[in-house]
Amino acid sequence: MLVLLKLLGSLALLMFGMKSMSDALQKLAGPQLRHVLGAMTTNRFTGMLTGTLVTASVQSSTATTVMTVSFVNAGLLTLAQAISVIMGANIGTTLTAWIMALGTSFDISIVSYVGFFFGIILIYMKKHRYIGDFLFGLGLLLLGLTTLRLTGNEMDLGHNPDVLNFFQSFDPNSFWTTLTFLFLGGVLTFCVQSSAAVMAITMLLCGSGAMPIYQGIALVLGENIGTTITSNLAALSANTQARRAALAHMFFNVFGVLWILLVFHWFIDAIVWVVDYAGTNIFGQDMAHMSTNSKLTFTLAAFHTGFNVINAGILIWFIPQIEKFVCWVIKSKKVEEEDFRLHFITAGFMKTPELSVLEAQKEIQSFSERMQRMFAMVRELLVEKDVQKFNKLFSRIEKYEGISDNMELEIAKYLDQVSDAHLSDDTKAKIRAMLREISELESIGDACYNMARTISRKVQNKQDHFIDEQYQHLHQMMELTDQSLSQMNRLMGGRKETFDVNRTFNIENEINNFRNQLKSQNIHDINNHKYTYAVGTIYMDLINECEKLGDYVVNVVEARMRTRQKEA
Repeated sequence: MLVLLKLLGSLALLMFGMKSMSDALQKLAGPQLRHVLGAMTTNRFTGMLTGTLVTASVQSSTATTVMTVSFVNAGLLTLAQAISVIMGANIGTTLTAWIMALGTSFDISIVSYVGFFFGIILIYMKKHRYIGDFLFGLGLLLLGLTTLRLTGNEMDLGHNPDVLNFFQSFDPNSFWTTLTFLFLGGVLTFCVQSSAAVMAITMLLCGSGAMPIYQGIALVLGENIGTTITSNLAALSANTQARRAALAHMFFNVFGVLWILLVFHWFIDAIVWVVDYAGTNIFGQDMAHMSTNSKLTFTLAAFHTGFNVINAGILIWFIPQIEKFVCWVIKSKKVEEEDFRLHFITAGFMKTPELSVLEAQKEIQSFSERMQRMFAMVRELLVEKDVQKFNKLFSRIEKYEGISDNMELEIAKYLDQVSDAHLSDDTKAKIRAMLREISELESIGDACYNMARTISRKVQNKQDHFIDEQYQHLHQMMELTDQSLSQMNRLMGGRKETFDVNRTFNIENEINNFRNQLKSQNIHDINNHKYTYAVGTIYMDLINECEKLGDYVVNVVEARMRTRQKEA
């Protein structure tokens, strides 16, 4: 029981180390993550290199893949870019196997202690605490691998008759044996949610001599498929592009497994020859006299790398075709604009706060654009004469008001969940600013709905008619308000190079001055009996709501500018 607990504990250390490294890497990149990814994925080759480097850094292809699918979900990466990054992730994850193979030759725990020492120093130096988190996570990963190897030696599985009888009951030359272990590898990886952890178990079994190399390699192939299930399940609640990226990951790995099964034994024999040749002629070691433990672990690592590099080398030339295939399988769903649905925030993803904030920002941008469309409906409602069309348009505005309430609540709830995690100071400030943004955007929705109700009240009371001059002034005021909303959406869309914050304040001043001018003129016109006091009241209600709406826009812009200053 004690040995089993040590085995499970070492796997937990391994997985927690990978998670810590992934979290630290994203915090290190922080608000620049989007720009870094965009610069590093300009073509399919740089995209694959990016995926390789990121996965080699965090030692988890699952983390990289889920991160990539999240970026696609948030619209930060295109589908083609994501496919190339995922291909690279499959290559980067092979570094784990090499670390474990090298662990049989020297004690890698020494490196873990160095990582702990420098990591804790940097953690207490707040300026470099994320680098410290990364080094500490690396130390935990290496310590987990070392403990796993020592526990495996202690278990002496190579001399356990029950374990040996189990594996010997399978015919190593049977195709069904290969399929059985491939299936087991997929199921184990899906359950553990970490291909690196299952790879560690596989190398432990093969290295101890308990499991034949053919069955071990079949498990490795199963891990490649099992790791894709995680991202596909996570993408079920995501948008269409994210689900396509997850499917492309599965297609890539399944294709690789299919072609390797056709040349299974020949490919393994070639890998064994390469390991023997490289060990003897390059590293000066006679692999024939090397211990079974070391040779089998090096063979597994070489197979894992060779398989993924060749598979990526084949499919990287067919990324456009893969993109067309997944788009054909997963077709875009036509979502009614009046249906409430968050497009970018998803509950199924395993994300860090940095990724969650990026997705929330995209959702708020969608919220902002929706509010301008709602205001456009109000402008249309003002001039609509047909009763049936008027009622239909008013119902749409009413529905939009409900959507704005729901969006505020759902985004706030999501940000509240994110704020429960360990956050950097910049991220905390961003979340506070975003909470203010959604509150002000919901107020814009309320202002639009108030105007719609005021117009509806005017229409129901058939005696209340605006004169041409009032219509002209209302159109001028609404045009200014719409310009203000357009400026807000330009900022929310991230186009800071074309955004002039002074333009927003100038429009607000124009709105305020125009409102004051119309207020005085309204009193004068009522006194001169141009229209009734009731008509004047409805008229000024619309003018005042436009002015309030302009104030809410300024509040949104101020909150977003603070966020952008933090990012800069």
